Amino acid sequence: MGRIVVIDEDECAGCEACVELCPDVFEFDSDNEKAIVIMPEGGDEECIEEAMESCPSECISWEGE
Repeated sequence: MGRIVVIDEDECAGCEACVELCPDVFEFDSDNEKAIVIMPEGGDEECIEEAMESCPSECISWEGE
């Protein structure tokens, strides 16, 4: 199995930066006011890396590396 992108929802501040950068991979869960991963297998890795770097909570990571 390859790596997947994950969000530590306990650490997520709900800023939506990742959602704005990569709407195909991340979505905002308005009930919990947190971002969630809707495409765990990833997508545009460059976009995901940018989202990771832009996240003020540093809660986005690759799992399975």
